[in-house]
Amino acid sequence: MTNLLTITVNEIRSVPDTPLLYVLRNELNLNGPRMGCGLEQCGACTVPLGARAIKSCKTPVIEATRGRITTLEGLGTSEELHPIQQAFLDEQAAQCGYCTSGMIMLVAQLLGKNHHPTDAQIRSALDENLCRCGSHLRILRAAHRAAELMWGEVK
Repeated sequence: MTNLLTITVNEIRSVPDTPLLYVLRNELNLNGPRMGCGLEQCGACTVPLGARAIKSCKTPVIEATRGRITTLEGLGTSEELHPIQQAFLDEQAAQCGYCTSGMIMLVAQLLGKNHHPTDAQIRSALDENLCRCGSHLRILRAAHRAAELMWGEVK
């Protein structure tokens, strides 16, 4: 992966209690987080805020001032996929794809803390995100493949 540079370009002006998801999608055109249920139940809108995952559909934008937010667009590009994105593609871990962004963001957060998680640890990390298509086993395989791509074989 090429060297990455982080810059801050603009500040966003928004009513403090506006849902973060609305700001991400409508003001910043970051369409990775999805509007699913709008009730913090499905996880399609999940993004990391600092060290914790949040459901952006109900989180007020003011919370974004308390840490760094990464969306799917911040992981990789269509020309150079992040290893987690590549693993999801390799394992065909999406059917409709609606939950995929939230799942990828949770796997990224998990693999940042635990380089070789067990099946149980992956399941626990993804427990609050729903996949109605039944891709759970492929998502589990994709998480393991991503760990291998990022950190090498389990010893």
